Amino acid sequence: MPYCWKCGAKLKEGEGFCYACGAPVAGVVKEEFSVSADNLIKKVKELLHEGNVTRIIVKDERGKVLLEIPATIGIIGVVLAPWLAALGVIAALATNCRVVVERRE
Repeated sequence: MPYCWKCGAKLKEGEGFCYACGAPVAGVVKEEFSVSADNLIKKVKELLHEGNVTRIIVKDERGKVLLEIPATIGIIGVVLAPWLAALGVIAALATNCRVVVERRE
């Protein structure tokens, strides 16, 4: 299910505009990375600084979703701090993680 790039609202398949904010729905491209727990926080910070990321999903080795981070345009360091703290806990518990990145086309 896609998410709005502007406000993060869940969208239905095939919608042209976000029902919450009215933003046009852009196409979404998914990428997947395999990352060791030691490099998890570093990789997520790199992805967030790229700017065209709309959502980051962290999964364990079996594919179970551990954390979803909505990365809308207005995200700032104060809002991001709790997500990075949660990533630290996940990194301590998991050995290898898969990071799924959703980007706007």
